[in-house]
Amino acid sequence: MPPRPWYHKTSIYQIYPRSFYDSNGDGIGDIKGILQKLDYIQGLGFETIWSSPFFSSPQADFGYDISNYTDIAPEYGTMNDALRLIEEVHKRGMRIVFDMVMNHTSDQHPWFKESRSSQDNPKADWYIWRPPSNSPHFCKKWGERPNNWNSMTGGSGWHYAPERGQYFWSSFLPFQPDLNYRNPEVKKAMFEAVRFWLGKGVDGFRLDIFNVIYKDAEFHDNPFSFKLAPTEDDPSGFFQEAKYTLNQPESFEFARELRSVTEEFGERMLLGEVSGNRQIIRKFLGDEVNNGLGLVFDFAMLDFKFTADYFRALIEEMERHYPDPFMPVYVFSNHDKHRSMFRLGDDLRKAKLLAMFQLTARGVPCMYYGEEIGMTDLKQPFGSALDPLPHKFKLVPRFIFDLLGLFANRDEVRTPMQWDGTRNAGFSSAEKTWLPVHENYPSINVQHEDGDKDSLLNIIRALGKIRQEEGALRDGPLELMDGLPDGVLGYIRKFEDNKLAVLLNFDGQAREVPIEYSECVFKLSSGDVAKEKAIQLNGFGGMIIKL
Repeated sequence: MPPRPWYHKTSIYQIYPRSFYDSNGDGIGDIKGILQKLDYIQGLGFETIWSSPFFSSPQADFGYDISNYTDIAPEYGTMNDALRLIEEVHKRGMRIVFDMVMNHTSDQHPWFKESRSSQDNPKADWYIWRPPSNSPHFCKKWGERPNNWNSMTGGSGWHYAPERGQYFWSSFLPFQPDLNYRNPEVKKAMFEAVRFWLGKGVDGFRLDIFNVIYKDAEFHDNPFSFKLAPTEDDPSGFFQEAKYTLNQPESFEFARELRSVTEEFGERMLLGEVSGNRQIIRKFLGDEVNNGLGLVFDFAMLDFKFTADYFRALIEEMERHYPDPFMPVYVFSNHDKHRSMFRLGDDLRKAKLLAMFQLTARGVPCMYYGEEIGMTDLKQPFGSALDPLPHKFKLVPRFIFDLLGLFANRDEVRTPMQWDGTRNAGFSSAEKTWLPVHENYPSINVQHEDGDKDSLLNIIRALGKIRQEEGALRDGPLELMDGLPDGVLGYIRKFEDNKLAVLLNFDGQAREVPIEYSECVFKLSSGDVAKEKAIQLNGFGGMIIKL
């Protein structure tokens, strides 16, 4: 088998730049702020940085509404800052991937402004336009919508433009019109944007809502569904099956085309944000060989249950759907979903065990900024949200969302990084930060945890170092262990002559595991004891041993 590409062996740290570090005191994180913290990220053991967008944007969706793919939003810095970031990351032997939003632009992008102006301008067909329909999808204000398609956020995704007397389609929010990839000029322009950044040295891209790029060419109505809310493994919802708006066959082919473009520059990461069941999302990687996207997120695991049985079943699923030459991605939070501490009940012992699993299983670990110190969600009212998403649901009481386990206000997981116990958690010297700092910052911050050898931060640093040093954890296959005590998950990683066993106790009670071993490589707590021919795991304890 050929050597694995670097992006199958790496580890990823996600930065939301607006909230990471403010270098100029305006209350907004920026590129120079990231530059000042590169050594910190490297010290965690992460080898690849993924940054959410800092391209030119009106910031209606805080960077995911792009108005120029080859320029930088001034609040984040300049093109020179971006190029220096790429250079400084590479100087440290690390990689950097940018967030590429290929499905849609901002409605303020010059392309859309021209497209919207008339039905016969040079970019008239660069977006998805349809005339009003005679079918019964009545819109009181403008007439009849082209079909019954709902957006991913609920409600019709069709929006009327009186300049053209037509509707444009938005898969996400109304100010994010979808590009028309059935137009070769659009595809060419977007591939040139990709080449632009690859030519500047970017190591690849995280691809935003990649599975919605193509929609049904015939615009068939989506079938009715009894499903209220989308889930990670089934994106249908709002009483509609997303049959014709997601995961179209052309999108799988487009993944292969994009891979060909990036390979003009050598091995480059393509990490897809896709949704659907595992049979569907695997198709974005390729069939028998990995000739599509290099990696995809498998977001079903964001709703993890903290049990050994759950994580054993998760490994079995990952190994079944992403065997060599494919590789799973292990991710438990991001800028759109609850932080992992929400599901862990703010239990640091569990957070340490989850991190140990994430950094030792066969797969690419992807960690969201602040997870390494146990940052938590900051519950905020929908009415004051900066995130445009909850304003779509302003008439629905918040307790309904909480009761149904639905998450809408993304501000709650995008609060400023908590660096120390000083004002604004050391994130900014501004009078007011763009989002409020969580009130728990005096006890949950980098400086506070830095001096505690048993802190979550230092546990992750230690595991990151071990992952870099042990080829078995980066490059080896995984074999699940049988016959372990209740609540204990174990697996073996091996590479060449090196053989490691990882033992994780998901129970609050101590467990003893009879096992022959030669050396203890790592233990999660002082209560984890290496005995002769046995391992005693503390409650929520873990150990890595050489066999």
